Amino acid sequence: MRYSETLQLFEQAFDFPTDRTTVVGQLGDVELSTPAGDVATVRDILNRTDEDTYHSPDELYTSLVGNLEDGFIGRKYYDDRAGIESGVTDARSEDVSL
Repeated sequence: MRYSETLQLFEQAFDFPTDRTTVVGQLGDVELSTPAGDVATVRDILNRTDEDTYHSPDELYTSLVGNLEDGFIGRKYYDDRAGIESGVTDARSEDVSL
C-alpha cells in the first residue's frame, strides 16, 4: 500500500479520538511500500513517535507521514523547478557584485 492511501484507511477504520495502541492493534501489520519497493509496517512507523492519542484521521496521517523514512520521499533534495542538481552550489547563496 502507498502511504498516501492511509488517510482513507484511517477514516474508515477508526472512530476518533483513538490511541496508538488501537491503531497498531488493528492496522499495525499493514505494509507501506517505498518507490524503490522497500516496505515498512504501520507499527514500525508509529513506534517512532511518542504521540499516544489521535483526535482525527488527519492528525494520525500527519503523524505517520512525519515519521516515514527517507526512502518514501523519492529523490532527496530534488526540485524540478529550481534547476539545481544535488551537489551543485546554489547561486542564490553567493554574494553578487553589481
